[in-house]
Amino acid sequence: MTEQKPVLIAGAGPVGLVAAASLVKQGIPVVVLEAGPTISTEMRASTFHAPTLDMLDDLGAAEAMIAQGIIGPRVQYRARDQSLIAEFDFRVLADVTRHPYRLQCEQFKLTRILHELMSKNPLYDIRFNARVENAIDHGEHVEAVLEDGTRIAGAYLIGADGAHSAVRKAAGIAFEGFTWPERFLVLSTEFDFASIIPGLADVSYYADPEEWFFLLRVPGVWRAMFPVRAEVSDEEVMTEAFARARFARVVEGRCDYPIKHTTLYRVHQRVAETFCRGRLLLVGDAAHINNPLGGMGLNGGVHDAVNLVEKLVPVLRGEADDAVLSLYDRQRRGVTVEHVQRQTIVNKQNLEARDPVAHQAFRDRMASTAADPAKAHAYLLGMSMINSLRRAAEIV
Repeated sequence: MTEQKPVLIAGAGPVGLVAAASLVKQGIPVVVLEAGPTISTEMRASTFHAPTLDMLDDLGAAEAMIAQGIIGPRVQYRARDQSLIAEFDFRVLADVTRHPYRLQCEQFKLTRILHELMSKNPLYDIRFNARVENAIDHGEHVEAVLEDGTRIAGAYLIGADGAHSAVRKAAGIAFEGFTWPERFLVLSTEFDFASIIPGLADVSYYADPEEWFFLLRVPGVWRAMFPVRAEVSDEEVMTEAFARARFARVVEGRCDYPIKHTTLYRVHQRVAETFCRGRLLLVGDAAHINNPLGGMGLNGGVHDAVNLVEKLVPVLRGEADDAVLSLYDRQRRGVTVEHVQRQTIVNKQNLEARDPVAHQAFRDRMASTAADPAKAHAYLLGMSMINSLRRAAEIV
């Protein structure tokens, strides 16, 4: 290699550690700078799509993930009265992926698995309580400036430090987009909804003009997400009474679900104006954020990390000019705008459609697509993000 300094990675979340594992696998030393005192235990994202599992399999992490998660071969669209609008089976994608299903598994399990896989590798250095507050691109190398003033030199700095990325801000990269007026409420319960909803899939989206929602099963609990109107205060939303009222709308006559977790957050649709500027590079939430309908945020971040490493390794080895990194920007930013942002916005609009004609058109379209094997296969290529990866590969 012509460059001996390690690659610095801000953030030890799933995307940052995928980038680290991908680089270490290619013999590149990394220093991961994590703001927290240890690997995070936050649940947060929990859906892993087929091509993401293929990538994790290449890193040696998929088997342990699958053992700790729930394989979800089906996804459903339902109406508020529990009638089935459409059902899709990911197993039809067995011709294009080694993992024809969704895996439901909390993201902290992936970070622990990747950390353990790399823990004994001398190329892997992780430092906790090391929040990156600034970054300086010196042209031939970069420096990460930590909260305590410590400066750490590296060949490149990958910002995997979330929506409020210090790396993105240091690079002067705008984060363009908008914030949805409503907030999203995530509730989890140990109650098994499948025991009272016949045939319920592990991932089910409910289209309803009054209040859409979705149910998603992860090990030990069901998670439900509901929109919350802007005029409702945070204090009211976080009460047990509000949570029980939301759950009561899932199945009429039931409101006795034990509530294990409650999370309320604002939802944004934003994309960085560029994913790379000099030696400062962005992946995951530092580069793009979107609403969670479709489970595309975390998966898109993993796809970013794998794509970036494919471009960065030849540069570090002196086999390619760093201009190749602009191809990473074109490919990943391109598909983020074309596919991820557009699809997640459409997903939300479909579920919440208030106009009776639009609502019925969505139901008819979903039913027709699910009933036609060719259309269903094509639809699942998009839902599983295989199409977005194919599109990225076409961009030169």
